[in-house]
Amino acid sequence: MEKRLKIDKTFYKSMLVIAIPVVLQNLMGIALNMLDSIMVGQLGENPLAGVAIANRVFFIFSMVCFGIYSGSSIFIAQYWGVKDVKNIKKIFGMNLFLGFVLSLATTVIAFVFAKPIISLFAKDAEVIRDGVTYLKIITASYVVTALSFAASFSSRPVHKVNAPTIVSLIAILTNAVLNYLLIFGKAGFPNLGVAGAAIATLIARVLEFVILFAYIFKSKDHPLAGSIKEYMSWDFKMLKDTLKTSFPVIVSESTWALGNTVYYIAYGMIGPSAIAVVQVAYIINDLFQAMFFGLGNATAVMLGNEIGQNNIKKATDYSKIFLKICLALNVIMTFALFFARHAIVSMYKFDAQTNMLLERVLVVFALYMTPKMFGYLFICGILRAGGDTKFCMYLDMIAIWLVGIPLAFFSVMILKLPLEYVLAIVFSEEIIKLFIVLRRYKSGKWINNLIN
Repeated sequence: MEKRLKIDKTFYKSMLVIAIPVVLQNLMGIALNMLDSIMVGQLGENPLAGVAIANRVFFIFSMVCFGIYSGSSIFIAQYWGVKDVKNIKKIFGMNLFLGFVLSLATTVIAFVFAKPIISLFAKDAEVIRDGVTYLKIITASYVVTALSFAASFSSRPVHKVNAPTIVSLIAILTNAVLNYLLIFGKAGFPNLGVAGAAIATLIARVLEFVILFAYIFKSKDHPLAGSIKEYMSWDFKMLKDTLKTSFPVIVSESTWALGNTVYYIAYGMIGPSAIAVVQVAYIINDLFQAMFFGLGNATAVMLGNEIGQNNIKKATDYSKIFLKICLALNVIMTFALFFARHAIVSMYKFDAQTNMLLERVLVVFALYMTPKMFGYLFICGILRAGGDTKFCMYLDMIAIWLVGIPLAFFSVMILKLPLEYVLAIVFSEEIIKLFIVLRRYKSGKWINNLIN
């Protein structure tokens, strides 16, 4: 009994140390997105829709980054379990290299083809104009954002999460202040509208990059601090071995992000107000799901650390505790979102019809929170910690492309349903996915030690 109690104390302490900073980071980022949407929303539904569409490019780009860094974090977590700092620096260097190449390519493509990209989602001239304006400015932030993401994601498996959280807070406060000054032309600054929102984000991203990397390189005991030689000491074999595990994660996140962006094409067929409502609903939904993002990161890191040390029984026990915590959080957050929906709607100055639509959509999001968050914990936390990335890739691709997307266009084009019913039908793929992933978890086939 004493031994069990000791393990539990260690478990909860480790979980909170990892989860709380990640939750705070997510809450700050979501709060900024929420503030952005409120501020841009003051300009009207069309500017908000234009910015929402432009941000789909960043969403896809960030999810590809997430795939790269999440996949490699599996290795970093297992290397950290045996304190192999040398190989951790190699993996981090690989992340920086891949992130730089990806971000540079995305920047060029998004800038050159800004108008055709926005026109895929909207036909309204004002929406297209605002979307193109925002996109052409914000692309300048992609390179520093990718490198900052690499540092932040790679810090989590080595339990260095406090500094990225503080840096994120500084960047977010900077962004919020500049948003207010540049969107509305306050304190003598020019009134730039959506262009002001993009410039504010660009400046904040550059500041975040500078402070974060200054901290890493000035901290001599930081596991990620190294020389260019150490960062580039990885060879083709190491890249190949890492990508063998990471590639399914990259494909999974990329196709999931692309699929979610294709949903916006379907929503755009309903009208600009539908895009604006979905954009707001996703931001609000993320706010209520921030606790799960921290829980998922703690799950991936702690299970990865134990699997790297071949403590398979302990990793399995930990996964069961995480699932119980997930259930409790789901009950709390589902009711919280449902009962807060009136207050949330009142923050946005939409017309009465759009406000009513937003309220109904938030109810749908609340009802589907449980299957969504259990699926997230299984895929992004438990299964990936065990290196079961290929299964996760196939499951994500099948669920979104063979179930979700066909249902979205069928609901909009054939059934001509209102937005809230379209979302309810689309989200049913989460239930199907949950049943499949639960069977995989019970089989135990997800547990793989990748470094031994």
